[in-house]
Amino acid sequence: SVGGCDYCILVTEPTPFGLHDLKIAVQLIKNMEIPFGVVVNKASQDNQSVQEFCKENIIEVLLEIPYSKEIAQAYSKGILPVENNGDWKSKFEKLYQKVERGAGK
Repeated sequence: SVGGCDYCILVTEPTPFGLHDLKIAVQLIKNMEIPFGVVVNKASQDNQSVQEFCKENIIEVLLEIPYSKEIAQAYSKGILPVENNGDWKSKFEKLYQKVERGAGK
């Protein structure tokens, strides 16, 4: 499903399963020679395994989204984080810029 893409955003969570699946996805995307970056969902200071893997493999972490009860509650009501929080809007705008820059390589 990523064939022909200009850029791929790999989204994972900092769990053993998330890291395992990320490693498989990274190998696939590298084999396909598609530029990519990683978004860490439910990021935590307690578990930096994904960030460490990315650093060791020179993979850009595009964005870290922490586990947030506020985000989860708003999302359950259909409200995206960018709609009610200027900080998140700015972070997602920066994400877009990184993707746009990466896709132009």
